Amino acid sequence: MKYTKIATILIGLAVFTSCTDELTIDPVGLVTEEQINDTPTLNTVEKSVSSSYLLFSNTLNIMGAWDWTGGLVSNNDIILQDIASDDGQKGWNSNSDQPWMDEVDNYTFTSSNGGANGVWKYNYEGIKRTNSAINFLVNPEIEAITGITTARKKQLLGEAYFLRSFYYFALVTNFGDVSLILTPVKTFQEAFDQAVRAPKAEVWNQINKDLALAKELLPNQKITSDTEKWRVSKGAVIALQAKAALYNEKWTEVITYVNELESLGFYSLNANYFDNFSTEKEFTDSEVIFAFDHQSNVVPPRGNGYCALVGWGFFAPTTDFLNSFEPNDPRKAYTVNVADQRVNKILGTTNGNNKGNDQSPSNKVFIRMADVLLWKAEALNETGDYATAITYINKIRTRARTTPTVDGTPVPAGTLADRPASTDKTTIKNWLISERRVELGFENQRMADLKRWGIAKQVMTASGKNFQDKHMLYPIPQSEIDASAGTLTQNPGY
Repeated sequence: MKYTKIATILIGLAVFTSCTDELTIDPVGLVTEEQINDTPTLNTVEKSVSSSYLLFSNTLNIMGAWDWTGGLVSNNDIILQDIASDDGQKGWNSNSDQPWMDEVDNYTFTSSNGGANGVWKYNYEGIKRTNSAINFLVNPEIEAITGITTARKKQLLGEAYFLRSFYYFALVTNFGDVSLILTPVKTFQEAFDQAVRAPKAEVWNQINKDLALAKELLPNQKITSDTEKWRVSKGAVIALQAKAALYNEKWTEVITYVNELESLGFYSLNANYFDNFSTEKEFTDSEVIFAFDHQSNVVPPRGNGYCALVGWGFFAPTTDFLNSFEPNDPRKAYTVNVADQRVNKILGTTNGNNKGNDQSPSNKVFIRMADVLLWKAEALNETGDYATAITYINKIRTRARTTPTVDGTPVPAGTLADRPASTDKTTIKNWLISERRVELGFENQRMADLKRWGIAKQVMTASGKNFQDKHMLYPIPQSEIDASAGTLTQNPGY
């Protein structure tokens, strides 16, 4: 017999099940029950935090052994945000492989679909790990027990608060009201008591609380650790504070947080657009604020498994997405290579290297400065500062047109001209919508943007998709509802 996850992964409990269940494995990097129950060591505390990062990754089979239909082979951000949108489709050619992805693409999915199931389980597994880490680190005796320094304790605790807030951000934006679990769950009674959906306002409040704590704990420097440059930084915390304000339309707060981030002087737009994604520029560029550090051939596995899926023909752009680029915009070829059927942003290369390699070192970028500046432009437009909003949009366009093409030649004169002066809020908003689409294509932003702007149904209907009002939220996985004996309730329409 072995430990395996029951359906309610959100509560982090385990039960004994049949050893013949070949699809279910202990999640990679998990701190064991024995480590939790025994007196923690410094290694246990360190691992409790570092393992909490893994659920962000594109590494394959962290949550299961080739459980495709359960949506557990990889993190499904790209499925729910890009393939579900008007930007992407499952693959370059029509085929019957992984029909659950097609269901997301054409909006025929039900509450048993693997896409939502995977996102739910990945994020709650991440929350389980961060809760364990926080529980260790807030123990007033932890320094005496483990020998951890005060500075290291504060740093790790700040990271853990940020990671928990990031996981809850993904849950509340995809599902709305979700279970709010902030401590390790030790008994089945505790599990069932907590298997209820908290109002999304409470979840957002907790996200903001965690981020405020994280900001006080992390050092005031661009890189938190010179030897582990992948760790959460204070800049990442401030950026996520701004993003949380953005999603709640707190426009003045967005501007304040972005101003705070800019004042640090840590980040600026890279001169070359693709430096954000190039494996040769990781942790040396000026723009990336938070990314997952994929590495080749390490244990536990940490490679970018999406590169294997690209090699198998998954993840392709729609014609509408390709047509959304203005003539000669170099970002188009840096994002996708249609002739060779690859997504360069995922591969981290423009020559096809890493295609088919499930141990690719190409990082997954979550937050970069161009994204942040466009948040500020949106907030400025919403608060009536139209001239400054346009200035920020034009910063992004300037960098794009001054980036050489993929083959190294200059972009033709006249490409991506600055947006002119305007005081029409709708016109500027449309410029912003267009700029975000081409700047951030295949970075898992599009569907979330369409939903928060309130135009998802309009855009998807125009794209021929059967998007209904219920699709503003994804369904709570049916397996979770069943395992909670109905304590968890379903989103309307499912």
